[in-house]
Amino acid sequence: MNSLYLHFPFCKSRCIYCDFYSTTLGQDMMALYIRALERELAKRHNYLKGSRVHTIYIGGGTPSLLPSGLLNDLFKAISLFFTLEPEAEVTIEANPDDVTEEWLEGLKGTPVNRISMGAQTFNEKLLHFIGRRHNSQQTIDAVKACKEAGIANISLDLIYGLPNQTFEDWKHDVELALSLDIKHLSAYSLSFEEDTKLDSMLKKGLVREADEELSRKMYDHLISATSKAGFLHYEISNFALPGYHSRHNSSYWQGTPYLGLGAGAHSYDGTRSRRANNPDIMAYINAKEDVPHETEVLSDEAIYNEFIMTRLRTSNGIPLDELAEKDREYCLSMAEPYLSNALLHIKNEHLCLTKEGIFTSNNIISDLMK
Repeated sequence: MNSLYLHFPFCKSRCIYCDFYSTTLGQDMMALYIRALERELAKRHNYLKGSRVHTIYIGGGTPSLLPSGLLNDLFKAISLFFTLEPEAEVTIEANPDDVTEEWLEGLKGTPVNRISMGAQTFNEKLLHFIGRRHNSQQTIDAVKACKEAGIANISLDLIYGLPNQTFEDWKHDVELALSLDIKHLSAYSLSFEEDTKLDSMLKKGLVREADEELSRKMYDHLISATSKAGFLHYEISNFALPGYHSRHNSSYWQGTPYLGLGAGAHSYDGTRSRRANNPDIMAYINAKEDVPHETEVLSDEAIYNEFIMTRLRTSNGIPLDELAEKDREYCLSMAEPYLSNALLHIKNEHLCLTKEGIFTSNNIISDLMK
């Protein structure tokens, strides 16, 4: 199985917490950028072994800014080199205020069957503070509009631990999101990434990180509320109704080969080779041959570490029988203190985090690595 990721790095405005490669400039260059994507696709489609793909993900940036004509051009180019599996998952990220009747009409000629929408919060003051350009009602209306257009597979993103966000704020966010009859929910603890506006505000003392006890209480409520709503907690930050887990994101955690196209996009051949396109739109558009990029050949140690990091984040955990004997022995020896403290447990030959272990997962993962 193969996956395809396409990066669209244009935004109308930049959120204060975001460290993904994107720009608020040069939106008039969208057509040139799509032509460059098509060229890279034509040149690099053989990176994947086989021409069948089971997931496509268009991320950003804000892909919902892409005019329908250019989006159709992109899918036509993809169809020249790849065949979608009959039940393929095809996701596009969207800002709620972009989800108009006209935009949804433009999706009808494409294979898009899943929308990932960045709600982040339903609190108007917090939305304004973090630099989102939509309001809470627009998220509610956007979810309804998607379902009326025949796209029922909708995922919402939420953030907890925002400056001045109370437990009641978070409880309202979770309950409102679940009341919208969505299929998937991604919820992330706010992180202060280097070189973001939010990180600068933290260093200047203008904001403070959320209290650890409050963040844990928020996460506890998230687990409880989603469980009551019938959602499966299949990855640390991801929850889905049965049959609606993100197959694309799951492919990353399972080591599936994927081809990443676009400025700043990453690729993995499923064995030892990684590639990262440079995050530079103009260099990407102007590339005559291969786009500027860096490659990495993974060592045995790096492969082991990545296996530990990605698998332990999921509810299935680490399949011990897929580790070489020496790696399995090392992993279990490092896991012993956490097994004794009930932060890890072994279920059907899989080493998994317990609910308590999730709260210290970063430390556990780090200790299990070489």
